[in-house]
Amino acid sequence: MSLDKDKAVALLNQIMELELASVVRYTHYALMVYGYNRIPIVEWLNKQADEGLLHARKAGELVTFLGGHPSFAIGPLLETHLHDTNAACSIPVVDILQESLANEAESLKLYYQLLELAQGKSVVLEDYARNQIMVEEMHADAVRKMLRQPCEV
Repeated sequence: MSLDKDKAVALLNQIMELELASVVRYTHYALMVYGYNRIPIVEWLNKQADEGLLHARKAGELVTFLGGHPSFAIGPLLETHLHDTNAACSIPVVDILQESLANEAESLKLYYQLLELAQGKSVVLEDYARNQIMVEEMHADAVRKMLRQPCEV
């Protein structure tokens, strides 16, 4: 069985677009954090933005590896305003983390689709997808831990 390169390129382009959107999203989030815990949170958010750019580049390299054309688009950037500091009773960092968790879930879905497509057909894509799934699952776990209250198990 051979790899459906057109489907793989389409998925990789979706991944690249989503990762580029995450760069913008995390950069925006970093600008929205206020309060006495700002510095470590902003540092973490900026690190996520930097990592998103690396992920987008990897996906783009694999698009060209397969002979495809990397997308020039960026994924959806819907502003929810849930993390708006002016929103009544809003805790911006919690809202930012919840939005981040939703974004991680979307990324994981695409990486799992790529893994399914590549299994037994491309070791390169299979290894890439597995590695990215591990990275995204660890990101999601970190976000879930940040969302927990200190006394929660």
